[in-house]
Amino acid sequence: MTSPVTELPAPGPGGGDKPRGVDRVLSWIERAGNALPHPVVLFTALFGVVAVVSTALALADVSVTVPGTDDTKQITGLLTGEGVRWLVENLVTNFASFPPIAAVLLMIMAVGVAEKAGLLETAMRATLARAPRAFLPYLVALVACQAHMMSDVAAIVLPPLAAVVFKSAGRHPAAGLIGGFACVTAGYAAGATIGSLDALYTGITQRAVEVLPDSHHVDVTILANYFFTATSSLALGLVGGFLISRVLEPRLPVWAAADEEPDEGVHLTPEQRRGLIRSALVVAVYAAVVLSLWLPDGAPLRGEGGALVPSPLLNGIVPVLFGAFLLGGMVYGATARTLTGSEGVVGAMTDSVKNMGGYVVMMFVAAQVIAVFNWSNLGVLLAVKAAALLESIGLTGFGALVAFVLLVSCLNLVVLSGSALWSLIGPVFVPAFMLLGMNPALSQAAFRIGDSATAVITPMNPYVFLVLALLQRYEPEARLGTLISRLAVFVVPFMVVWLAILAVFYGFDLPLGPGAGIGLK
Repeated sequence: MTSPVTELPAPGPGGGDKPRGVDRVLSWIERAGNALPHPVVLFTALFGVVAVVSTALALADVSVTVPGTDDTKQITGLLTGEGVRWLVENLVTNFASFPPIAAVLLMIMAVGVAEKAGLLETAMRATLARAPRAFLPYLVALVACQAHMMSDVAAIVLPPLAAVVFKSAGRHPAAGLIGGFACVTAGYAAGATIGSLDALYTGITQRAVEVLPDSHHVDVTILANYFFTATSSLALGLVGGFLISRVLEPRLPVWAAADEEPDEGVHLTPEQRRGLIRSALVVAVYAAVVLSLWLPDGAPLRGEGGALVPSPLLNGIVPVLFGAFLLGGMVYGATARTLTGSEGVVGAMTDSVKNMGGYVVMMFVAAQVIAVFNWSNLGVLLAVKAAALLESIGLTGFGALVAFVLLVSCLNLVVLSGSALWSLIGPVFVPAFMLLGMNPALSQAAFRIGDSATAVITPMNPYVFLVLALLQRYEPEARLGTLISRLAVFVVPFMVVWLAILAVFYGFDLPLGPGAGIGLK
């Protein structure tokens, strides 16, 4: 299949050949992003920099004292006899023990079964099929803000599906297409659902916590941001629906519905409906069993002293979610006849893991970089210096988080991979904010905002070109600048609302998730 990028007309506004205005900015962003090396090369270069810098500081006999303690750490160099011995002995261990690897692959396997069976797409169709015309934009936005559990597939499936739903309701299909994509992307890290993205963020955050000495008591679970993301998804869904209905759709050119060929409907077949009902019942029974092992007094999944939080259930929520997705996908596949026996299930899991090859390679190099940060104590030094810099300029509270969100938003224009970006900056900013008394869950929540809001307007996002190709079905004259200008409507409102929600959690000291407060205990 030909890539949509090769079929696009010139990006000049109004059909002109000479780009100007927003197109110049977008062209600069695209060139800057294309000039960056592959994330694997980027991490390899960073590994070399860390090796040289740590060695130079070690030879200069540099040490660092963690504020509030008498613990002084000596910088150790990787390019020394001690460093070479450490690396040879720990290279495999650094990778094998890197937290994101196992959790992400486990979630990908289970979600892959549910996706391959068709359960996730059918659930989306069932949600949108009978929506009242007036509430349709809000429902599309709400569903889109929950869609990250489908990973990148959400950006492929939901926007064209939203266009079909809008068209069936007599509304402008381009509004559903653009609005659905904007809410999926700009609200990507929100949601009341848990998926591989949460496992990825949490694993990197937990390893970044370990940069600081005596931080082993700080645990970051996959639910560390759950209250925050669930709340955010509802608010962003309402804001997204308003923007689609009141800002985006009224400004679209007139759509000649009579000239359009009919699209495939969104209604479910009897097999799809039965599969959805049966899978929902099985997952509900499964959830009831899990809760019965956690909620009653003396239940085996309660924590020390009978505590609900923390507890083995929260610490082991990834395998629990694995079971839920796997059961749901298998029951749906068997009912709708989309998965054929055990071979179909195993094949779906295998295919989903095959697509993660690039991620595994990138995580191998990232694991070495973070491990060297920890071992050499260079991460402690950078964190202490960063915290001191923030204090010196008066950014020690919520203002520091806002500045961090803006920084991430700018970096996100050229480094679209959330795992790559968080692996790069997490080992510095997580411990730096910890030294300012902030819980790692708070740093992670702030990163979610910046990592999502601007991804919708960068040409580095390959799905932008897919949406443009689909948009030209309804507007043949549409250009890249046209699409970006409409998507840009969502960036600032989403960021402002998301920051306002974080400010409420911060100001009222509300837990961001089970056992994850604003400050360190």
